[in-house]
Amino acid sequence: MSFHPKMAYDASFHRSSRELEDEGPPFTYTTENRARLAEIIKRYPPEQKRSAVLPALYLVQQQQGYITANAMRHVAQVLEITPADVEDVVSFYTMFYTRPVGKFVVQVCRTLSCALNGAERVTQELSAKLGIQPGQTDPTRTFTLAEVECLGACDRAPVVMVNDAWHECLRPEDAARLVDDLKARGEAALSGCHLASAGPSGQSFQSSRRANERGATGAGGGAPAQSEE
Repeated sequence: MSFHPKMAYDASFHRSSRELEDEGPPFTYTTENRARLAEIIKRYPPEQKRSAVLPALYLVQQQQGYITANAMRHVAQVLEITPADVEDVVSFYTMFYTRPVGKFVVQVCRTLSCALNGAERVTQELSAKLGIQPGQTDPTRTFTLAEVECLGACDRAPVVMVNDAWHECLRPEDAARLVDDLKARGEAALSGCHLASAGPSGQSFQSSRRANERGATGAGGGAPAQSEE
């Protein structure tokens, strides 16, 4: 006599729907990227190299466009963690791609402020212009379209992020033109973040920063400002 119910273990509902990541070609960092990662790792205690996993993965994505299983294993080897540790991070964050994407990844915010201001119609117009649905890449691998949650610019809704740059206040009727502008001018077609272009007094943020740097080093001289990462 058994108290265990009879289970149809060969039934489809017991099968995992998890898809394994693309193995991809053999991966190693370029000499330049390995040097950049080595500098980043120095920011952490030796026993906490794993803390560099996010920038390590960004370097992978910049180098080959998306993150493969072979790349995850290489990152794990460099940071002395397990491939599962790396995959946990890759699968958690939506900014990491495990399949090839287009030159321009167009991400439409669909959270409340953007939704109330027409984000759904922005997506529809982009989808019609590109001939693809959210989550797809066009045949030329120029554009990938995606819907994402809050991009943190609720006062400039609807907001679209293209790769790592913002485009604010995108009206549905302007969406198709943005696609044409991206083809013609690349990321120069994007508005960027308004906070990065103007300081509190209306002065250009970059101009204000350069003025402060000149004041700190003395007019017309001094060491160049250190880049901020």
